[in-house]
Amino acid sequence: MVRFATIGTSGICELFCEALACCDDARLVATYSRNLERARAFGERFGAAFFFDSLEELACCKEVDAVYIASPNALHAPQALQMIASGKHVLVEKPFASNESQAREVFDAARKAGLVALEATRSLHVPTFDVIERVVRCELGPVRLATLRFSKVTSRMARLRAAERINVFDSHLSGGALMDMGVYCVEPAVALFGRPNTIRALALTSPVPGCSEDDPCGVVDLCGEALLGYDDKIVSLSYGKTSDDVLASQVEGERATLTWEPTSGPIELRLFEHEDKGQVFRVEGASGAPLEVDVPQNDMVCEIGDFVGAVLGSEEALAKRERFEGVTLDSLSVMDEIRRQIGVRFPTDPS
Repeated sequence: MVRFATIGTSGICELFCEALACCDDARLVATYSRNLERARAFGERFGAAFFFDSLEELACCKEVDAVYIASPNALHAPQALQMIASGKHVLVEKPFASNESQAREVFDAARKAGLVALEATRSLHVPTFDVIERVVRCELGPVRLATLRFSKVTSRMARLRAAERINVFDSHLSGGALMDMGVYCVEPAVALFGRPNTIRALALTSPVPGCSEDDPCGVVDLCGEALLGYDDKIVSLSYGKTSDDVLASQVEGERATLTWEPTSGPIELRLFEHEDKGQVFRVEGASGAPLEVDVPQNDMVCEIGDFVGAVLGSEEALAKRERFEGVTLDSLSVMDEIRRQIGVRFPTDPS
């Protein structure tokens, strides 16, 4: 049994606790919030017995084996390091850290301590992603183009326009559309095709309310697009918090095209086999063959299962941990370069 604590009380943390309740070899025992009453109110809903408003006290709690970290992005790496230093495994909500440098520090610390550190990227741990990988590798033929997209209107845009400073649009907290939405496009692209050779990025940005004009971290991105170049293919990424993207993600091979949606947690997969129709330049009326995959209603049980398996020593889960550590590092490297090109800096970025 792996005994969990949570850091955070947001909606994603609620989903995590609901998923945790479905796992036989893990349970929630403790919750943390900066406000003790909030920690208690949140934890009691899910059966926790210990409540903290001190990270130091949580780190020292002997009843906790692992910590799920769902705090603002800029706090992920510092809190993970603090928990690792006290012997706790860490499952860190995406993005794992503010940049590649921070992520390497966390992974190195976990390895030296003999602990598991894993990014909670739900879309990579669901069984549909296994199918996506198999189809891309075996059924599409040589892949030449791919498009991964995830944009969704956020109600917080109105608050930003009203000059309110909020976490998700605060570069001092490693916020912005890339880190919140674009990561769902970057990580599967890297998992499928590896680290690209070239990156070209554009974005719409906005000043962070309350920052001075000479603040190097005073700009945040609202939406953007990036092209990832490989020797034999081009991958397009589209993401944002200003509009709703209603198109599916897809990988285009010379023999067939695979589509899936949503990008944040793939459920519907369709395979479109190429038909040579001569001088016809549109695929008229094509619906594609659906690929059936059984996905849990709360797909966070998949990432929890892989993490708990690694903590308990499963060779298969440990191999996944090893693989996804590389995906996390390469993805953050890509996002570091995208941010460099669009002019978004975080305080923890290397100078």
